[in-house]
Amino acid sequence: MVTLWATVARVAAGVNLVLLAALLVVWGRNALRLRSSHALGLSTFALLLAAENAVALYYYLADPTLSAWFSSSVPPVAWRAMLTLHLLETVALVALVRVTWD
Repeated sequence: MVTLWATVARVAAGVNLVLLAALLVVWGRNALRLRSSHALGLSTFALLLAAENAVALYYYLADPTLSAWFSSSVPPVAWRAMLTLHLLETVALVALVRVTWD
């Protein structure tokens, strides 16, 4: 049985991927246009953080062994911890998107 904690953590990781894609569009375009090391560093950051979220979603949803374990055997305290990390990351990314697109 998939818990509410698991569902929210999965959704947060998906939202993080969308937010990172938006940041990568802006930062990547700036890196190409301006040849700025700062923009290149931000683009690299977005790519690596997107990779982390993509791996998390893969393990949550598609990995043959871990997805079954995540769906049935992870204790609620562990899900709350993972959810907290994903939600903190979401809040931080929302702040970055806001200042980047301002």
